[in-house]
Amino acid sequence: MSTATAGTPQQALGTGATVWLTGLPSAGKTTIATELAGRLEAAGRRVEVLDGDEIRTFLSAGLGFSRTDRDLNVQRIGFVAELLASHGVLVLVPVIAPYADSREAVRKRHQQAGTGYVEVHVATPVEVCSRRDVKGLYARQAAGEISGLTGVDDPYEPPEEPDLRIEAHRQGVEESAAALSALLSERGLL
Repeated sequence: MSTATAGTPQQALGTGATVWLTGLPSAGKTTIATELAGRLEAAGRRVEVLDGDEIRTFLSAGLGFSRTDRDLNVQRIGFVAELLASHGVLVLVPVIAPYADSREAVRKRHQQAGTGYVEVHVATPVEVCSRRDVKGLYARQAAGEISGLTGVDDPYEPPEEPDLRIEAHRQGVEESAAALSALLSERGLL
């Protein structure tokens, strides 16, 4: 095998990694991921956003919201994210992922493969998320139309030691994306 030199395909790909943004519904995960993705794409970086809602539609259709189904959904997303990241893509994953052990299993998969992984907790309080209610979930839960809403009548286990905690209710989208970008630069992932 030869040593990589300037201009080799591997070098052109950049360092892949998964950036897992976890938090309550309407916390701002997708908004921050989309903002950061736009910045990175404009800078010529290969980036992909694996949005939780899109994954539910296309990759995990048929799964419900039991603990087992939620765990399976997270593991599927983690598998795809690691696969993309191992090929030089920076993968932004804005998903609720309510259970700490599911997120830890995804982290371990990345570590075993030698693929970068960063966990970001978008720590927006449930009261703020409820006021935002981007998808109308909190209103539907309050009206008794749905149950099992994460953070309300279903558990959410916030990360105890995330790589970054963003309080999206106290800072704007641009500032949040900048903080995440700074962390990725610091870790050599940009």
